[in-house]
Amino acid sequence: MLSNNIVNYNNKPREGCKDLLNAALLSGASYTQGNDIPICQKSNGTIPNGLISYDDAKSLHSKLIKKNPEYHIDKHVHFFVDDQKFDGVYSSIWAHPEKLLDLLRHFDGAISPDFSTNADFPDPEKRHNTYRMRVLDYFLQSNGISIIHNVRWGTCETWSYCFDGIPLHAIIAIGVVASGINKVVNRRYFYEGLMKAIEFLEPLAIVVYGSDNYDVFDDIRSRGIKVIAFPSKTNLAFAKEGEV
Repeated sequence: MLSNNIVNYNNKPREGCKDLLNAALLSGASYTQGNDIPICQKSNGTIPNGLISYDDAKSLHSKLIKKNPEYHIDKHVHFFVDDQKFDGVYSSIWAHPEKLLDLLRHFDGAISPDFSTNADFPDPEKRHNTYRMRVLDYFLQSNGISIIHNVRWGTCETWSYCFDGIPLHAIIAIGVVASGINKVVNRRYFYEGLMKAIEFLEPLAIVVYGSDNYDVFDDIRSRGIKVIAFPSKTNLAFAKEGEV
């Protein structure tokens, strides 16, 4: 449902004011009722051929752009890395969305920025990071970038807003590397959140960054939902050690 909370104030900003809220990124957007989260388009992409982390993509971009301004990499960029790698003081994708757009144009697409919503975060911060994910998704989609929507939840109180703005029956993505799922004591909370996401969003497929070697993914497949896992750097490192 769309929000009825928007009032058309005739209030122009003073000359010289900066758009710290990135309101300009939301031209033409609609919002969810109650939480005012931007509503994104259904993913126009397909299952990625491969994934590359944002920090690796930046490093590659700086090398290739000098040699070939029209280069293209047949992978999706993901943000399942520490937040400071994409939300730092000098390199924030929120502060410089135009630089992010310039980078992603050289790749097949991207998975939504994974701003953290950790259980021990204050609720306003979790809401803010959910909002920022959708703002950037909307902005990037509006500029022709193929986006797979990242679903990020915290504990149960986040379920009332953390799925907002993501369209039904789409391809979604989740990261398991920093989810705590590897610890049995945390696993129930991850399972509950994931099943709630499926209840709300009814996805066609789920792209998993990290291992899908958990019972919950077998359950999801039994429901007819495709699960495609891409190993994380940690998974690959352990696999390499096992070959030695």
